[in-house]
Amino acid sequence: RARISRRVLPRAWFVWCSSMDIGVCVASHINDIDYVVRAEELGYSHAWMADSQMLWSDCYATLALVADKTSRINIGTGVAVSGTRPAPVNAAGIATINALAPGRTFFGVGSGNTARRVMGLPPQRIAEFEQYLQTLVPLLAGNEAELRYDDKSIPIKHIMPNKGFVNLSDPIPLYVSGFGPKSLGLAGKYGDGAVLGITDPQAISGARHMLNEGARSVDKELESSPKFYTTALTTMVVLDDGEAIDSVRVKAECGAMAMAAVHYSYDQFRNFGHQPPNALSGIWEDYTNLLESYPADRRHQRIHAGHNCWVIDEEEKFLTPDVLNASSIIGTRDQIIERLIGLSAVGLDQVMILPNFDTRFEVLERVAADIVPHV
Repeated sequence: RARISRRVLPRAWFVWCSSMDIGVCVASHINDIDYVVRAEELGYSHAWMADSQMLWSDCYATLALVADKTSRINIGTGVAVSGTRPAPVNAAGIATINALAPGRTFFGVGSGNTARRVMGLPPQRIAEFEQYLQTLVPLLAGNEAELRYDDKSIPIKHIMPNKGFVNLSDPIPLYVSGFGPKSLGLAGKYGDGAVLGITDPQAISGARHMLNEGARSVDKELESSPKFYTTALTTMVVLDDGEAIDSVRVKAECGAMAMAAVHYSYDQFRNFGHQPPNALSGIWEDYTNLLESYPADRRHQRIHAGHNCWVIDEEEKFLTPDVLNASSIIGTRDQIIERLIGLSAVGLDQVMILPNFDTRFEVLERVAADIVPHV
């Protein structure tokens, strides 16, 4: 295929060649509903309310207000945590939101990397997570499910789904969060889509292989209708002409996302011995020394400080170009559009952005103006 310089591509070329939804992931905030209202006005496709009890507002309370103030944007959990609420509780919670926003409610769920880690607990094990999904899937469809309790299996269902208490008639798509081969396999097996933490085309292709493996285990084809929907968590910074990738503005817009990825890598290192990605090699020794200066019994409270909202002062020095680039999509307008086209080509359907809290509206407006109309 002939290479064409970005500098000479007409604007219409981007519209014709690409197909990518842009959504927002939101650190659930009961007094920040106008952010999602503005995202709807600007044409964002989805609003994902994050679920971490020891970090933010309750996601379902926030979703209820969002449902009342919006009418078009798809809304749901991004993602709800399996290990903090039993499957029937999460099913009833999202079915309640579906009663307020029928036809645009979805349910994202994961095993709880951050929400449980900040309580000093590990995420659910894969076997427990699969059992959770086995209970959840029929409940979301309004059917009877088997709830495992101790050594018993108990048949359960929502016994009063009428009169508007919940809505289990309109479909609630299930999007399963997956990072490793096993969790991605479960997403392919049980989900209507998957939530990913990667924005590299080669990694997306690898993830789709794992999703397909899980789907094939139950004779399911991901490419058949209805389409299996994939989304990735990141954020975007549209560079001004000549702007450095580690400018003050860039750090102010995506530094929190960058440090959240570092926090995650540290958890993987201290719990499983996993070595950090190459992008973190330049900061890793200083960063681990910093965290290990905190008491071990309370270190879980320190690791995720500022999580995906802001960067605390003593971590600002770790925002190197490599660290910023590893977790965010940073570039000129044309570079970002070209990257999104490439991601769409390997099967990614949506990118959801989670900018720093204090600059969230600025990022929302810039991405809406420069990127959303072209993809």
